[in-house]
Amino acid sequence: MKTRNRLTAVALAAACANGAFAMEVAGFEFNGYSRGGPVFNHSDGVKGGLTLGGELQKYRLGNEGDNGIEINLAKTFESGGIKWKVNYMPAKWGSGDITTDQAYVEMSGFGFAPEAKFWAGQRRLRIQDVHIVDYFLMNYGDNQGAGMTDLPIGGGAKLGVGVFTGDKFDANLPNNVKARRINADISEINTNPGGQLRVLLTAVNGSGQVNGGSGSGISVSHNQKDFLMPGMSNALFLQGSRGHARIDGQFESIDGTSAGKRVFRIADSIGWQSGRFGGQALIGYQTNKADLTNVETKDFSLGARGSYAFTKHFKGLAELSTTTRKGSGPDQRLSKATLAGALALDEDFWSRPELRLYVTKANWNQAAAVANAATFGARGKTSRTLVGVQYEVWW
Repeated sequence: MKTRNRLTAVALAAACANGAFAMEVAGFEFNGYSRGGPVFNHSDGVKGGLTLGGELQKYRLGNEGDNGIEINLAKTFESGGIKWKVNYMPAKWGSGDITTDQAYVEMSGFGFAPEAKFWAGQRRLRIQDVHIVDYFLMNYGDNQGAGMTDLPIGGGAKLGVGVFTGDKFDANLPNNVKARRINADISEINTNPGGQLRVLLTAVNGSGQVNGGSGSGISVSHNQKDFLMPGMSNALFLQGSRGHARIDGQFESIDGTSAGKRVFRIADSIGWQSGRFGGQALIGYQTNKADLTNVETKDFSLGARGSYAFTKHFKGLAELSTTTRKGSGPDQRLSKATLAGALALDEDFWSRPELRLYVTKANWNQAAAVANAATFGARGKTSRTLVGVQYEVWW
């Protein structure tokens, strides 16, 4: 455990000293992500995490309240025209143990498919996220498996395929529980000038699972450059899943004690940078129906974060959001507003590292307070103010 902590510390120190987004130290490539910082004004131990529970509902600026770091250590070798790469990513979040997020080997350069990359182990295959809610809408990695990426299939499109078990590097399923998954990822499908389509297919089966263990899912995304105006991008997602397939492409509830569900989602996100002004916005709607109980929730999300650079290294940030959850009980509602001043390397919305001083004000109705009485709704509270300093960095 101490050795792993030293490795993480050395990697972070090298990253910060270099200041680049990807770096090489003694022949090893380091990249990673970290965030953290103190929350000065809080109560009930709640330092963030104000959300009704929907996957697109945690607007994260001034609302994370956690600390963590992920470091990816990679080494590439070449022999006889074949390249092979070893990746290891330890992660430490809060007071939890150090975990292994990635540990895999990748090989490429074979004569029968020179552009394809073949891999085995535990690998993140995170396709696309919406940053302001910290959620990857398409994401089929994180379990032990094997597969291939980047195989050209004509017209500029590429194919990726992965097969997975339910095990992870640090944890296996119970002996009497099995889960298997196959994903097909078709990317870079050119549809129109500046526009590309991506399709992710998921099929799951298993044994010892609640309600049969099967499942399937499909996700379609369309990404458009220079949407409506130069410098603006748009991402549209249409997704559906059932059973033990999760809507993003992973497993759903495969511990042998939980049932699956039917999920539908439509979401649209825009991003922009026009001079000093940049940002990202999201609108999304998702339904979730439990397989055994038929209890259904309907989640709505609308929010945006804007960034304006007053100088090259100082930005003002503002994030506004409103979310609702409808289900068997009264409708829940939560709204949040955050203002922050940030130091950064340059004027761009995506410039990191970023050091932020923020003030967050959130309000919610009584139904949301009752549903979240164990956390931010304790003792019937219907509002909360958070003040803190946060750093966020990737490299």
